[in-house]
Amino acid sequence: MNIDLKTIFLPDTPLIEIILRGSVMYLSLFILLRIILKRQSGTLGMTDLLLITLLADASQNGMAGDYKSLPDGVALVATIIFWNYALDWLSFKSSYFQRLIEPLPLPLIKNGRLLRTNMRKELITDNDLIEQLREQGISDISRVKEAYIESDGKISVIENEEERHQKTEKKNS
Repeated sequence: MNIDLKTIFLPDTPLIEIILRGSVMYLSLFILLRIILKRQSGTLGMTDLLLITLLADASQNGMAGDYKSLPDGVALVATIIFWNYALDWLSFKSSYFQRLIEPLPLPLIKNGRLLRTNMRKELITDNDLIEQLREQGISDISRVKEAYIESDGKISVIENEEERHQKTEKKNS
């Protein structure tokens, strides 16, 4: 069995084509996911895993064409990593890009009241939100001054002042 080192180590697709394909596919997927999915409630469910797997498979041919050499694969991976880093860097350096790339926190509870319009926007059910509150040790929505879904999908909670003082007093007793 002969190994054709030329096929393995010499690019068979022009590198500029690989970079262009990788860039277009990465940015297209980023825009589609940012517009359609926005953020989920801090979990990676079965449907999310399936979506990621199918996206990877569906976009592979569009990104890579029909490459067989290692440099082609390395160039494609480097292009994808570059765009990931570039978008993170842009969001760090520019507040405009930060708002564009990462959504602002969205209020879900205000003074113990559920903000159902915002919950609907993010497809969060009452049960999902209550579960997230329980995980943070809060059993009653009326104890919540504010709750937000953050850009990463996690829910942050600010309790009413009196609830915080009662917890502090119990710890000190």
